[in-house]
Amino acid sequence: MLSGVCIGTNDLKASGDFYDAVLATIGMTCVFSDPQERGYAGKDGKITFFILLPFDQQKATSGNGTQVMFYAPDSEAVKAFHAAVLLNGGTDEGAPGPRHYHPDYYGAYARDLDGNKLNVSVNIQA
Repeated sequence: MLSGVCIGTNDLKASGDFYDAVLATIGMTCVFSDPQERGYAGKDGKITFFILLPFDQQKATSGNGTQVMFYAPDSEAVKAFHAAVLLNGGTDEGAPGPRHYHPDYYGAYARDLDGNKLNVSVNIQA
C-alpha cells in the first residue's frame, strides 16, 4: 500500500508557495511544515505528498519517466490545476483535455519549478 510521495526541491519557500496554490485547486493543503519539508493532505487530513530539501544536501533533480499523479474531482479542477501551475511559474507538458488512454480520461500535464512532471486527471463519463 502506498503511503505517499516525496519530491525534492532546491527552494523550499518557492516550491511551497507553488504547491500551496496548485494543490488548493484539488482540495489539498499544507498541514505540516518545518525548515526541511512540507506535507500536503486532502480533506481526510492524511499527508500523502511531501516536498523536501534532499537529506544528502545535494541538488534535487527530477526523474526521467517519473511523474506525480493527482486525482481531481472534476474537469474544471483539472483546468484550474493546470492554470495554477502556469500562473505560479511551472511549465506546460500537455493542456487539459481528453486523451486516448481511456475513453473516460480527462487530464493535464505540467512541470513544477524543479522540473518534476505532474499529472492531474479525472475519469468522466463518455
